[in-house]
Amino acid sequence: MLRWFEHSQVYHPDRNLLASAAQLGRPFEDVYFKAKDGTVLNGWFFPANGGSPRAHWAVLFCHGNAGNISYRLDFTQALLETGVSIFLFDYRGYGLSKGRPGEEGTYLDAQAAHHWLEQKGYTGSSIVAFGESLGGGVASELALRERLGGLVLQSTFSSIPDIGAELFPWLPVRWINTIKYDTCAKLPRIHVPVLVMHGRGDELIGFHHGEKIFAVANQPKMFWELKGDHNEPLDDKKGFIEGIERFLTMTEANSETPTSR
Repeated sequence: MLRWFEHSQVYHPDRNLLASAAQLGRPFEDVYFKAKDGTVLNGWFFPANGGSPRAHWAVLFCHGNAGNISYRLDFTQALLETGVSIFLFDYRGYGLSKGRPGEEGTYLDAQAAHHWLEQKGYTGSSIVAFGESLGGGVASELALRERLGGLVLQSTFSSIPDIGAELFPWLPVRWINTIKYDTCAKLPRIHVPVLVMHGRGDELIGFHHGEKIFAVANQPKMFWELKGDHNEPLDDKKGFIEGIERFLTMTEANSETPTSR
């Protein structure tokens, strides 16, 4: 019963796609690929605008714990404005991806998406992992398992035990918790440029989580304050894009230096 409760609090998948990638009115690929354990996954790939100086860069979008990729078209549109390609995928159990979500499963899913981009022709050092909320825990693990050019942690918690203890102070969360997504424990071992994006108006994952994450990240790193609450990080779309643009410029400057796993 405790395991069921924990799982139900962490994962809120939606099997129904509420929108089509075609709604952005630009070329895309509806992709099916397999994780290492054979789970079939679905994603959408949007190539960069023709002639973009950042066409060789790809953002691998790891979404949050609710919905599916069809909920993220606004993010996709904003990120495409920076001139990069975007690959967003659904974890197992979300959207059209098969299986049931779990911590290790989401890590395998991100690795499979990363491998798909490599097969598409993107080198690991030209792939930026973007982690939205729970996706920050997924993206930070990906940075340890695969080569990346940069890591973005947007409205991410320091760890599931930390946020769980805040949301359920009457429960012994730290004693019974088995799902970790411990971003803070991983960041000291990650040596790629890191962008932490968080808003003071985030009522679900407090601003202090972003500050804690930023404090343990290695240089080069950058903090960008968002406006809006947890579910509205694009309230200031112009400001959001400016933060991504500045980070990409920093990442491009760092791209000739070795990255770590």
